[in-house]
Amino acid sequence: MTNNNVVLDLLRFELEFLEAGGYGRSPRTPWLPTRIFKDSPTCLNFNDPAHPHSCQQCFLTQFVPEDKQAEAAPCRHIPLTDPGETVEDFYRCGTQIEMEDALKKWLKKTIERLEEQQTLQPTNGAAS
Repeated sequence: MTNNNVVLDLLRFELEFLEAGGYGRSPRTPWLPTRIFKDSPTCLNFNDPAHPHSCQQCFLTQFVPEDKQAEAAPCRHIPLTDPGETVEDFYRCGTQIEMEDALKKWLKKTIERLEEQQTLQPTNGAAS
């Protein structure tokens, strides 16, 4: 399986998680809001308060602008909308519904773009 296939699988899983209500309130801590990406099973540090993995190892860092790569939570700086709104922006000036809607559209658009790129790439072992 190529790296692109792994990224596609993780993005598809994230979309399924979102559409299944994965970012709803946790039954263990209903008073705390869930955090986009950080409270997803796709996060390397999911359910591990020790946070043993660097965010730089996450597949999402490829979508983070270079000037935001060193942030404490780089995934919060992925541009989700055409004007460049990020998870961080939605936390400051939006609602959970707006953020989830933007995330869903970004995931679908990104998955579609990566699938299209995949179909344009020649397969290994093709006849010369």
